Amino acid sequence: MRVHKSGIPFDDPSGDRLRQWMGIDHDVFYDRTRIAITPMAFCFPGYNAKGSDLPPPKICSDTWADKVDLQFQDIPLTLLVGGYAQTRHLGRGTSVTDTVKSWRDHAPRVFPLPHPSWRNTGWLKKNPWFEAELLPELQLRVSRALDE
Repeated sequence: MRVHKSGIPFDDPSGDRLRQWMGIDHDVFYDRTRIAITPMAFCFPGYNAKGSDLPPPKICSDTWADKVDLQFQDIPLTLLVGGYAQTRHLGRGTSVTDTVKSWRDHAPRVFPLPHPSWRNTGWLKKNPWFEAELLPELQLRVSRALDE
């Protein structure tokens, strides 16, 4: 809701965590000449009965995603944040955990990541390889991509 109200993607604790994962600060993250953020929903879909975000409405992706993706050519690095982004770009087939575990199959140009929401703190604790193995490589690739 905070992001919806501000109109700024990842303007919340999830964004703080994502920037930490990437090894960059707020100013670099929001520098549109260096980083593009393309959302899955292009709107805030609302909450379900349990208070979790609803999935991105299919019509939003169908209407906007391909058009936005066409605006970007020769992207040196793409982060697929969460299961919806992973499904859209990699196809269906595995869980977020299995997709993120297979990050080496997609690197160095694509990194599947869990959503940086506080709701995934337990996932991070159960999967220490994420911080130990994936994040150092991600930070290296982010640094290199920003230098290109």
